[in-house]
Amino acid sequence: MEKAKEIISTVISDFVFLMLAWYVFYLVRFEFGLGIEPVAHAPSILFLPAMVVSAYWVGLFGLFGLYRHLYLISRFDEIIRVAKISIIGTLILFFLLFIDTLGWSSDNLHQAKWVTLTYWMIVLICVSMSRFILRTLQKHRVLKGKGLHRAFIVGTGSAALSVHENLNRHRTSGMNVLGYVSLNGSESKDIRVDSSKILGSVGEIKDLILEHKVQDVIVALENDNPDDLIAILDQIDIPNVSVKILPDFHQVITGLNQTNQIFGLPLIDVMPDPMPTWEKFMKRLMDIVLSLIILIPAFPFMLIIALLIRFTSPGPAIFKQQRVGKYERPFTMFKFRTMFIDAEKESGPVWASDNDPRITPLGYWLRKLRLDELPQFINVLKGDMSLVGPRPERPYFVNQFKNKIPLYSRRLRVRPGITGWAQVKWKYDESLEDVKEKTKYDLFYVENISLKMDFKILINTVMTVLKGKGQ
Repeated sequence: MEKAKEIISTVISDFVFLMLAWYVFYLVRFEFGLGIEPVAHAPSILFLPAMVVSAYWVGLFGLFGLYRHLYLISRFDEIIRVAKISIIGTLILFFLLFIDTLGWSSDNLHQAKWVTLTYWMIVLICVSMSRFILRTLQKHRVLKGKGLHRAFIVGTGSAALSVHENLNRHRTSGMNVLGYVSLNGSESKDIRVDSSKILGSVGEIKDLILEHKVQDVIVALENDNPDDLIAILDQIDIPNVSVKILPDFHQVITGLNQTNQIFGLPLIDVMPDPMPTWEKFMKRLMDIVLSLIILIPAFPFMLIIALLIRFTSPGPAIFKQQRVGKYERPFTMFKFRTMFIDAEKESGPVWASDNDPRITPLGYWLRKLRLDELPQFINVLKGDMSLVGPRPERPYFVNQFKNKIPLYSRRLRVRPGITGWAQVKWKYDESLEDVKEKTKYDLFYVENISLKMDFKILINTVMTVLKGKGQ
């Protein structure tokens, strides 16, 4: 709820100050000169264009992630972020609005540069004032103990006590430590914290986080044990929960961290989201556009495939199965049926294998050419899946893998995909070892997710289909 309030208040404040920027720009450009004849306009006439331009800016800021991570962000860092994005936004507006009136002649090119620079400076000053005022008010609220993030400290030794004391000394860290979580009793001989504030053990931490609505978890263990850290990270992989550790552990998670400082206390942000907001927007837009481009012309061909499936083996043409999606949300996945009906009735859920007797003759070719996955573009349109991402698994297997493969849950932080880095680099799962290998590729994708990587995977997938290397 606090996060929603932060976003709404920032959007409203930005909008108001951007409206102000438009009026100030009008005064500077027309009333005060810049080499242009004064033009008299009533303030009411400027209101509609001011609203349109302000909405443009708010949308652009949202696209580039300026409404993310607003909680106690450094005011200086935030102004730098605003400055970078406002340069891009001003250049876009310049070409859209002013190019026709200013032209490209040598006579007014110099004037055009000054108009653009002036508008950028006005926007930067106004939005910076908006953000500075909001963050200052936010810090004052925190000093009064309002709007604090609820936090746990994992650990019960001297390191945990030191972290807690540091946070208490600096209230503007914005954290209200509710208590401690022990490492399954292994620290019982070296407890330095108040025992009454130990709320449970690491094995219970996920339930404790959900019960107490915790937003931040700080891991402060006494020894540098990779297995302990991985076990903790496996449990805390929850949406909108920030995980920080003391830097003694940074070698364990190289590539998965981002250094941060809280009033001299060095901490590492574990597994931050590497994909900017604008790339997420473009990825989703690409999913929708490409799915429509494929589904519309392929629809008659899909009808033919459905009829062939019905004629060559008994049972429905479309196979529906529950899979685990982003953040472990279940969804129904669609595929063309490639196996005989009730193929797992006797055996239960099992992996596919070479020359799998459950696969129909037609299903063999559908799989080889990846045509069995065409109906999954419907899942992509619905938002259950993406074109690129880790393959969605059945709940039965996910429950097994989470207990046997370290950090397996991490691959569930993104939408599953029709194709993925593991699919172009590895074969179908036939054993737990195959799953472990594919998980390495999936985790690499999750930690390095980008539009560039998605394009690379899509090109590899197209080449695989053309060469008939599917299974």
